[in-house]
Amino acid sequence: MDSSKYPIGKFEHEGAISADLRRQWIGDIERLPAELRAAVAGLTDEQLDTSYRDGGWTLRQVVHHVADSHSNSLTRFKLALTEPNPTIKPYEEADWAELADGKSLPVEVSLVWLEAMHTRWVALLNSMTDADFARTFYHPGSKETVPLERATGMYSWHGRHHTAHIAKLRERMGW
Repeated sequence: MDSSKYPIGKFEHEGAISADLRRQWIGDIERLPAELRAAVAGLTDEQLDTSYRDGGWTLRQVVHHVADSHSNSLTRFKLALTEPNPTIKPYEEADWAELADGKSLPVEVSLVWLEAMHTRWVALLNSMTDADFARTFYHPGSKETVPLERATGMYSWHGRHHTAHIAKLRERMGW
C-alpha cells in the first residue's frame, strides 16, 4: 500500500461496533478541527500550494476537501435520521477540489467552517441512541447501505487520514 496515499492505512472495521469505540470515533471527529488547524499552522501560501504526494492535492485543497466532505457527511446523517434509508447524493470530490474556492481561498475559511460544523455534528452524534446509530443511508456510487455507526468510523478515519497527509509532508520537507 502506498504510504503517501494512505499514511494511516485504509479504513477497515468488521464486526460489531461497541459504544466505547463509537465514543472514541466521536472524540476523533470532535478533535479534528483543532488538529487540522495545528497541522497547517505557520505554513506559507507556497507551502499550502504544495502537493502532499506526486499527483495528489495541495495542502490547501486537502483542507477545503475535508470541509466539503464533512459537510456532506453531516447532511447524510441528518437525512438518515429523518428518512428511512435515504439515497444520498454522491459528489465528484476530485472535481470539487479543482474549483476556484478549493484551489485559492485561504484555509482559514474552511477551518472556521469545520469548527462550527463539527460543534453541531458532535452535538448530534452525542445525542444519538443505539437505534439512531443503526439507521442507514444508501450510497448509489458504492451500492452500499451504510449504517450511521459505520459512517461515524469512516469519518473518524477520514479526518485523521488527511491530517496525516499534511503531517507527513511537513516531516518530509522539514517544515
